[in-house]
Amino acid sequence: MQGVQQIEVTGDEAGMRLDRWFKQHYPGLAFGRLQKLLRSGQIRVDGGRAKSDLRVQPGQMVRVPPLDVDRKAEQPMTARTIRDQADADVLSRMLLHEDDALLVFNKPAGLAVQGGSGVNRHVDGMLEAWRNSRGEKPRLVHRLDRDTSGVLVVARTRQAAVRLGAAFRGRETQKVYWALVKGVPKKPEGRISTWLVKEATPDGDRMRVARHGEPGADHAVSTYQLVEQAGQALAWLEMQPVTGRTHQLRVHAAALGCPIIGDPKYFEADQNWSLPGGIQNRLHLHARRIVVPHPRGGTLDVTAPLPAHMVQSWNLLGFDEASAGEAP
Repeated sequence: MQGVQQIEVTGDEAGMRLDRWFKQHYPGLAFGRLQKLLRSGQIRVDGGRAKSDLRVQPGQMVRVPPLDVDRKAEQPMTARTIRDQADADVLSRMLLHEDDALLVFNKPAGLAVQGGSGVNRHVDGMLEAWRNSRGEKPRLVHRLDRDTSGVLVVARTRQAAVRLGAAFRGRETQKVYWALVKGVPKKPEGRISTWLVKEATPDGDRMRVARHGEPGADHAVSTYQLVEQAGQALAWLEMQPVTGRTHQLRVHAAALGCPIIGDPKYFEADQNWSLPGGIQNRLHLHARRIVVPHPRGGTLDVTAPLPAHMVQSWNLLGFDEASAGEAP
């Protein structure tokens, strides 16, 4: 075991979170141990106390106390290590919250959560880069559509996955989505209750509203509230799924007569309608906030900022983010 070391941050580590810096240099150092060393001031940056989310900069000196783990040896770069480093960097930029039980990411639109036909890169695969010292890979506990952005919770341990999975299945979680839709609903708020069934189409599987009792149909319930509107052309809805069916909010918005802007599966408009200038034809559905029982006790409440294409639309339409009540 070495004594106290002073290690200089290199140029290619600029902007890296301090905990990620330690993960890279000391992969065997447990997360809980790192937090204790930080809280006790045994780890310092340029002589000062630091927190795990500090972004280190080239030339800074990290004080490392004696550890019972070896420093990572220099290894030749391979295609796998290059990919793992790239994935780890992307995950770091997406990170909204982390502790020893879970991670919360702000998933960008266009990134799939899991693999599938024609999907080569997805969050589940990228999490390989964040296996812990015991070889545990973080586990998915819920999903977002590929083109939906926003809050995604991932368990760090098997026990946390079990507890979070039970919370999602038991509807103990509360999820808030923001959507930009065509038109304005007749009622400023309401509850949508339908049965949904999956059907195959030439353009792939899609969900449709079904009859009660139709084979394969599942009950789906959502609530919505009108936040702001741009005349009668567009509206900002705050939506909450009570159940968790595939494409539920997208189908329910269309069932209201207000399909979500940029939805390639469920948006239908007459030939006289055109997308307002400056608004991108991309899905305008964002998982804004999640409130979930924390596996260690208490409640986790995390909010994700809007993606760039929705920020652009909000600015063009003069919508104020502070207008939303953001239930619960």
